Amino acid sequence: MRRASFAVPLLAAALLAACHDKDPVILKLEGETVRRNEFERHMAAVETRGLGPIDPAARRGLLEAFLEQRALAIEARRRGLLVPGAGEEDEQRAVLRLLAEAVPPPTVSEAEIAAYHEAHAAEIAVKEAVSLRQILVGTLNEARDVKRRLARDPKAFDTVARTRSKGPEAAAGGYMGTFERGQLPTELEGAAFALPEGGTSGPVETTLGYHVLRVESRRAAREPSLEETRERIRDLLVREQRAEAERAFVAGLLARARVNHEAALRPSPPS
Repeated sequence: MRRASFAVPLLAAALLAACHDKDPVILKLEGETVRRNEFERHMAAVETRGLGPIDPAARRGLLEAFLEQRALAIEARRRGLLVPGAGEEDEQRAVLRLLAEAVPPPTVSEAEIAAYHEAHAAEIAVKEAVSLRQILVGTLNEARDVKRRLARDPKAFDTVARTRSKGPEAAAGGYMGTFERGQLPTELEGAAFALPEGGTSGPVETTLGYHVLRVESRRAAREPSLEETRERIRDLLVREQRAEAERAFVAGLLARARVNHEAALRPSPPS
């Protein structure tokens, strides 16, 4: 009887160890553990939303994001921002509060704004643009007829577009919107940017049919001043610096943790 009494706890310990081998710890931080089974459930939910299996490279990237989120949740609990057993939405709110408290708002100097303005002049530049209307018809003869009518009465563009155009914007008098270079099909861009403000093109052929274009207005390319772009650049730099500070905070959490990437990524043993 005595031997049997010793055998029961030994067997239980062996079974527990076997279970842990099948579901190893992949993150340990502040006395809390995260096991592979939690990551597998997360991956299953991601695959369900994405309607397909995930390749190994994407799986590794998702693992990094999962570990970061779990580390943030553990830290939020440690600071009393999240109670045990809280739901996913509560966890997300707690993590946002944690980051807001742990990462101070960045301070961007005027020198940094001026340096960014100078270094990124091409990106900040206001690009050349045209506001366009079009009349789209099916044949070259129709397009020529439209062009002749507009030559007689340029103010008739709106009416002709509403009554004869096959384009989706016909009900709006043919108004297409404002476009910068590179945003229009090649055939239309060449014709549109060659026209003066108020000018009307000849027939332009595309796979959709024949287009007659009217340039409603033009905007010349120019480099905006520092004064014009100061607040936009400040907001951009604040976002960049805050994101960098948050990444550093998360990296600090994971540096204190024990992480087992290999256990998370290797195939699960058969049950």
